[in-house]
Amino acid sequence: MSQISKKSTNKSETFSVDQGETLWVQAMPGLFVLLWSTGFIGSKMGLTYAEPLTFLLIRFACVLAILIPVVIILRAPWPQNPLTYVHISVVGILVHTSYLAGVYFAISAGMSAGLCALIVGLQPLVTAAFAKPILGEHTSLKQWCGIILGLLGVSLVLGEKLNSGGQTGQIFTDFPLSALVASLLALIGITFGTIYQKRFCAEGDLRTGAVIQFAAAGLILVPIAPFVETMTVIWSYELLFSMAWLVLVLSLGAITLLMQLIRRGAAAKVASLFYLVPPVTALIAYFLFGEKFGLLAIVGMVVTVFGVSLVVRQK
Repeated sequence: MSQISKKSTNKSETFSVDQGETLWVQAMPGLFVLLWSTGFIGSKMGLTYAEPLTFLLIRFACVLAILIPVVIILRAPWPQNPLTYVHISVVGILVHTSYLAGVYFAISAGMSAGLCALIVGLQPLVTAAFAKPILGEHTSLKQWCGIILGLLGVSLVLGEKLNSGGQTGQIFTDFPLSALVASLLALIGITFGTIYQKRFCAEGDLRTGAVIQFAAAGLILVPIAPFVETMTVIWSYELLFSMAWLVLVLSLGAITLLMQLIRRGAAAKVASLFYLVPPVTALIAYFLFGEKFGLLAIVGMVVTVFGVSLVVRQK
C-alpha cells in the first residue's frame, strides 16, 4: 500500500512539474512581445541624454557587469568548440549591434519611430523567404497568408502616426538617406541574426552565450563610437531609469526569451511575433503618453493578432 501511495505521489509531482513547464512555454511568446514592446519607450527616454552608439556601449557594459559574475558564481559551462564562439559572436553582432544601432541611429537622425518600426516589421516576410533555403523550413500557404495579414495589420496600426505629417509622402523627406539605410541595416540584423541563431547556435548554455554575444557586440562599437560621436552623456534620473529597464528587462529578460523561443520553434514562427510589437507599443504609448489610438489602429491590432495566429498555430 505504501509503495502504491509513493508511486502515486511521484506521478503527481511529475505531472505538476510538467504542467508548470507547459504553462511557462505557452506564456513565453506573450511575455516576450510585452517586454520587447517596452524597449521603444525606454530607448526614447534614454536617447535624449546620450547618442545612439554611446548609449549602446553603456547598455552592453552594464549587461556584462551583471552577467559575468552570475556565470562565474553559477559555474555555467562555456563552449568547448572554438568555432562555437565565432557563431555566437556573429549572432551578437547581428541581433544586438546591427539591430539596435540601426534603430537608434535612424530615430536619432529624424526618422519617425513608426516608420522605423514598420520597416523593421518586415522581418517575418524576409525570414519566411530565407528560412526554407537556409534552414529547410516549410512555410505553408496559410502561414504566408498570416504573414501578409500581419504586415497589413501593422500598417494600419502605424498608419495614423505615419500620416501625421500632413502631406502625402512628407514622412519620406523629414530624414536623411542614412536613416533609411540604418533602418534597413536593423532589419537585416534581426532577420539573419534569428536565422543564424537557429542554424548554428541551437545548443549550449544561454548564460555564457549571452556573455559572448554582448561582448562581441560591444567590441564592434568600441573603435567606431569615438569617431562618429562626441561620447557625451548627460546623467539624469531618466537616463538611469531607462538604462536599468533596458538592461534588466530587455537585454537580460526579453533576449533570453527570444533565444529560448528560437530553440523551441521554427524561425518563421518566432519572427511572426515581432508583428505584435508595434501594436502593443502603440497601446502602451496610449496609456503612458496619451498618444492617439483610434479605430483604425484597433482594427489593425485585430488583423495582426489573427495573422500571427495563422503563422504560429500548430497543426
